[in-house]
Amino acid sequence: MPSSSGSPTGPPTPTSWRLALPHTAAAVPVARALVRTALAEIDAPAADTDTAELLTAELVANAVEHTTGETPIELVVELLETCCQVEVHDPDPSPPADLTNPDDAEMPDPWQEHGRGLLLIRTLSASCGHRPTASGKAVWFTLPAIPRQRRASER
Repeated sequence: MPSSSGSPTGPPTPTSWRLALPHTAAAVPVARALVRTALAEIDAPAADTDTAELLTAELVANAVEHTTGETPIELVVELLETCCQVEVHDPDPSPPADLTNPDDAEMPDPWQEHGRGLLLIRTLSASCGHRPTASGKAVWFTLPAIPRQRRASER
């Protein structure tokens, strides 16, 4: 559910969505749909929807593939005045390999189906990272906001 608050005289506060997702591959299309809907329904600058959906799908797919158990994965989408931030919370406290240290990363094998997700996140986002949480970790990325009138003209 979206949440937003603020006073008519003060600056707007962020709008955010938080959703528990199943620890299965079925979480990926649900996460993409939430991001698409969140970015389409706001009346303020928002990030590029296609890029946000792609990177969200990568984060959720990584969380499903690289963590174990049945604990739900949590998706948090926060729309700020200047950017969109997406976080995926999972139960594994281990940091994602080569997300923030691209110098240590090996180039993905072009013949393999897997191995490009973190490269996409590093390359297409304005910033990305991870942080510990009480129940594991959160992996996140941000995308800059695009004014609504520019988004409409690009379609």
